[in-house]
Amino acid sequence: MRKLIFAAVLAAAVAGGAYALIASGSEGAAAAGGPVATSTPLPALKGESVSGGSVDLADFRGDVTVVNVWATWCGPCRAEQPALVRLSRRYADKGVRFVGLNYQDNQAAAQAWIDEFHVPYDSLLDEQGRYADDLGFPYLPDTYVVDADGTIRWVIYGETNERELSDLIDEVLATQAS
Repeated sequence: MRKLIFAAVLAAAVAGGAYALIASGSEGAAAAGGPVATSTPLPALKGESVSGGSVDLADFRGDVTVVNVWATWCGPCRAEQPALVRLSRRYADKGVRFVGLNYQDNQAAAQAWIDEFHVPYDSLLDEQGRYADDLGFPYLPDTYVVDADGTIRWVIYGETNERELSDLIDEVLATQAS
């Protein structure tokens, strides 16, 4: 009898979990990781940069923009950072801008990261997690590919790589050209 009750409870839990995953739409996709197509306006992101200046993503309108949410204590963030630096340099003359969003680090730690990886683009300092919350990100890292009109076209949940992100940037650039 115990086995029968256990099996019933297990079946209900699996069915409930499957329903939650399907019903949650993009949240379910986020849990699985990888790129997800979207058509969501980029929220207003404006504030202090890690280097002490200011960043306003409204100034990026007219350019394809890649927003990467990262933290110094995030292992997958560390793994993907060299590819982000290479891609930012490769696409710099193609109307693509990169910006980081440093999540819940202090300024000194974030600046040390930028120096270590020779990051050539600005990062918003988000010590309280307010900007990241505005994006609705589920975990680190996340990368958003935004078209020139300010619409998020792709979200990459979790660690990305050079080829995956390059393909998505190329897709958004091609759409802009047509």
